[in-house]
Amino acid sequence: QVHLVESGGGLVQAGGSLRLSCAASGSISSFNVMAWYRQAPGKQRELVARIRLGGSINYGDSVRGRFTISRDNAMNTVYLQMNNLKPEDTAVYYCNAVRIAGIYWGQGTQVTVSS
Repeated sequence: QVHLVESGGGLVQAGGSLRLSCAASGSISSFNVMAWYRQAPGKQRELVARIRLGGSINYGDSVRGRFTISRDNAMNTVYLQMNNLKPEDTAVYYCNAVRIAGIYWGQGTQVTVSS
């Protein structure tokens, strides 16, 4: 069974930075895709950033240029560096992992950006 545990969320002022971590219970090299999604109150879950096993990366339009996704295979961890945070970035951030055997989600970590 796969477990994904997010950490690093919190309260930050607009313009500040946070780094989220997603630690997997097994080797992340077994996942074709690892990603961060977010869901704000009353809104649908949306893709924030995605990194594929081959290294290609995609970002959501609203975070491109401010957020950076990376993976450390040795630590079985995926990171999301978030800079120049805005109040509209307030949401629960979820780690996601995909492999042939299935799709997995973490429990989420709250990010709140005050104006």
